[in-house]
Amino acid sequence: MDLENTTDEKGRNGSKVLPIGVKNYLIDIDGTICDDIPNEEPWRMADAEEMPNAKDMINKWYDEGHIITFFTSRLPEHQEVTEKWLKDHGFKYHGIMLGKPRGGNYHWIDDRIVKATRFHGKFTDFVKKNCEIMVFEDDL
Repeated sequence: MDLENTTDEKGRNGSKVLPIGVKNYLIDIDGTICDDIPNEEPWRMADAEEMPNAKDMINKWYDEGHIITFFTSRLPEHQEVTEKWLKDHGFKYHGIMLGKPRGGNYHWIDDRIVKATRFHGKFTDFVKKNCEIMVFEDDL
């Protein structure tokens, strides 16, 4: 996908961005698209059950032109079984990032737009909700 150029207030080049309307989905694997399997039990990964509607929704986003990257706490030694499972189950995606920190309670700080969605066991269309968020003091 072609990224678009950006410039700062002084006219200097900045990091390139996706075209307007294209989303960069970072999607967990264990407990999100399939059974929650800990790294300590890798023999279960090949036979994991899919979460309902996960494949349909993710493949829909892919077909709409969005970027799909699986971002998982699985280790490099789990890459082969993970890629095989995704292929065998028909998931469309662009990439996999292994080694996500374990433990949850993620606090992502970035200079780009970040939209976090906590998964509660069911893939559906997104709906808008007003929620309280934490921001840096200068953003008030």
